[in-house]
Amino acid sequence: MDELLNEGVAQMEALEEATPDFLVAFLILSLALAAALVLHWLLQRFLVRFVAPRDLFWRSLVVRTANASRLAFAVGGLALAAPLAPLPENVAGLLYHVLLIGFIAIMMRLAQLAMHIFTTLHLRRFKLGAEDDLLARKHVTQMRILQRIAGTLILILGIGAMLMTFDTVRQYGISLLASAGAAGIVVGLALQPMLKNLFAGIQLAITQPIRIDDALIIEGEYGNVEEITSTYVVIRAWDRRRLIIPLNYFMERPFQNWTRDETALIGVVLLYVDFSVPVAVLREKAEEIVRASSLWDGETFALQVTDLRETTMEIRVLASGADSGDVFSLRCDIREQLIAFLADNYPHTLPRFRAEMNAGEAPGRQPALHHEANPEGGRQ
Repeated sequence: MDELLNEGVAQMEALEEATPDFLVAFLILSLALAAALVLHWLLQRFLVRFVAPRDLFWRSLVVRTANASRLAFAVGGLALAAPLAPLPENVAGLLYHVLLIGFIAIMMRLAQLAMHIFTTLHLRRFKLGAEDDLLARKHVTQMRILQRIAGTLILILGIGAMLMTFDTVRQYGISLLASAGAAGIVVGLALQPMLKNLFAGIQLAITQPIRIDDALIIEGEYGNVEEITSTYVVIRAWDRRRLIIPLNYFMERPFQNWTRDETALIGVVLLYVDFSVPVAVLREKAEEIVRASSLWDGETFALQVTDLRETTMEIRVLASGADSGDVFSLRCDIREQLIAFLADNYPHTLPRFRAEMNAGEAPGRQPALHHEANPEGGRQ
């Protein structure tokens, strides 16, 4: 019983002796935190007054990073004051470790904010949707791809730096470096899909075979590039479906890009009519239709007989428009109006069924159908 009492008294005395130390440590850390926040406030005022007005980037950076930089100053102040505080060795080590991880996280956030601000300000100079937005789509594509790649690298480096603050992870990393040959092969094989798309994204940003809002024919589908991420591309189909295509697809397989160098396109309309159609009159009517349309860009128009088949001849009409949407609508207008013109003025020139009555065939019996002049020129 006496031993238990003596042990309890010793613990109480140790706690009483340690209490002033914790109070002193708390006071030191509080003063350091307050000093760091005051220093940040003074620096923030200086930057807002003298640095921010000079440039929009710095003004946005100072304002948008105020909270993150305040946390960074607070963490730095506590880290500098921690060795001066009379804390137990294990508590001091834990506090320093937590502050170090927090500082790395704050630096990651500051880097992401700076990159986002720079990208946003850079893209403000370009406007998508203009008549000739080729330069805008080029810069938007480059910056969005590079922003996502840089964001991924910042995240990887930040998490790696956090993990390296742990002794066990650091030792494991050193052992991996010692056997870098075999480990590199294993890791390379495991990360092959991710690395493949990552390098494809870098190559895509540099060479730019596709850009944001480009009109593509891919896998037999027509659509526009809606989004380019670090691993895949989103294609918005004409009927509002979305096609998700891996980035490396565009580096390895062929596809059609209708707006690679310019948005203007030439539309093709094919008509299959009888040989007796007056081509000169049809050409004059087609030119009248095209010139009256607001969708025509005034560049290209032609009407030619491009093929003769067994029962029909093929007439091709060419007309250009500012972009793929205008060209599609213009082609539909040309088809509708030319067919209406032929039906009203030259109905005998349109493809039709033909039948022959054999000699001696009973009246009222349905005649035999020999062939039909269909749009493909074949038999049915």
